Amino acid sequence: MLTTRQGSGVFVTALDVREDWDTVLRRTDIVTVLEARIAIETEAAALAAARRTPADLRAIRRTLAARAQRRGSIEEHVDADTAFHRSVVAASHNPILIELFDGFTPRVRQAMIEMLRLHGEWGSGPDHDAHALLADAIADRDDRAATASSRAHLLFLKEALA
Repeated sequence: MLTTRQGSGVFVTALDVREDWDTVLRRTDIVTVLEARIAIETEAAALAAARRTPADLRAIRRTLAARAQRRGSIEEHVDADTAFHRSVVAASHNPILIELFDGFTPRVRQAMIEMLRLHGEWGSGPDHDAHALLADAIADRDDRAATASSRAHLLFLKEALA
C-alpha cells in the first residue's frame, strides 16, 4: 500500500493489503466463529461481573427472560440470544469489546443459525440454565464463575460440532 503526501512524495505504508473484515468473516467456519466468541465473551463476562451497574443487571435479566421465550424459530432464538450476550458485553463497560462484539455478531448471524441447525436443538432447559448461571455470576460479582460459565457454554457448542 502506498500513501501520497503532497509536497513530500509517495511512501510505502504496508507490504500487504489487509483483508476487509466482512470478507474474512464470510470465509470462516462455525468453529472459528465460536473461538472468536470465546475470546471476546469470556473476558467481557469477567469484566461485567466486576463493573456491572444495577441498570446493566436489569438489562441482563430482561434479555435472559426474553431469550427463554424466543424458541419459536432458530432465527428468532439467535436474535434473542445475541441480545442477551450483547447485554453482558455492554456490562463490561469496555468500548473495544463492545465494538468488536457489535461488529462481529451481525456478520456471523447466519453461522450461528447454521450451527443450531446442525446441533438440532436450541433454547433447551440445560441451555437456558447455562445462560442463567452466567447472569447469576455477574449478579454475584463473581468474575471467575462468569468466565468459567461463559467459556463452558461456548466450548460445549464448539465440541458439539466435532
